[in-house]
Amino acid sequence: MIEGDFVEMNRTSVSNIIQKGGTILKSARSKEFRTPEGRQKAAENLKQQGIDGLIAIGGDGTLAGAAVFYDEHQIPLVGCPGTIDNDLFGTDETIGFDTALNTAIENIDKIRDTADAHDRLFLVEVMGRDAGFIALNSGIGGGAEMVLVPETLSDIKKVKSYIHSLMSEQHRSSIVVVAEGDELGGATRISEELRADEAFAEIDLRVCILGHTQRGGSPTARDRVLACRLGVSAVEALLDGHANVMVGLIDNRIRLTPSRNVYSRKKSINFELLGLTTLLS
Repeated sequence: MIEGDFVEMNRTSVSNIIQKGGTILKSARSKEFRTPEGRQKAAENLKQQGIDGLIAIGGDGTLAGAAVFYDEHQIPLVGCPGTIDNDLFGTDETIGFDTALNTAIENIDKIRDTADAHDRLFLVEVMGRDAGFIALNSGIGGGAEMVLVPETLSDIKKVKSYIHSLMSEQHRSSIVVVAEGDELGGATRISEELRADEAFAEIDLRVCILGHTQRGGSPTARDRVLACRLGVSAVEALLDGHANVMVGLIDNRIRLTPSRNVYSRKKSINFELLGLTTLLS
């Protein structure tokens, strides 16, 4: 928008892409759009092209920027929740979350084969700087013995005691899933704490950081259906005259949430699921 780099699209432009990950738009963060001057330039270019509505696809930062843009220039705008973190208020699930979750579980399954074969303790770090949705769900789905998330305070002494007791049971293996934003510092920092403890001297400890493998790949069927539903609903919302809202799926029904509520309110994880990890381990 800032550079005035517009391409008119038709049906052919979006054919044969539903099975692909990433974005054909090559969209990414823009430092210039963070400035009033950048947003002014974007608005002028849109008006010159006769573009009278926008759909912003992204996470918290995208929707916050979109709300500011609407306040300044009054160009009708509807948000579409696209983030693997699943941390947006106003929707039960975001586009990309299910694919990232399945990628994490697939990797945890493979890691467990090695853990079991060599009686190892693996600390598996998944994405989630501010939210533990991926860690919590992949931990349960992957049969992890412990899950550490940003939403709860992790006592390193209790973590050590619990892990050590698990590993002491017939030299068993263990998987601990750690969200990158856990206040203990992620898998690498926690491994340093464990290795510095004499009680872990005989335990074969490894760290595996899944990183950006979670951000790509062919989307799951669930994500494809969700994206289609939200995309169509975003267009319909614009045509119906809605502006500065986000389309979301709540209790399997399309709902519109004011953009300011989306980025100003924090979506909570299901804390009952945290208790399941201990119970099932």
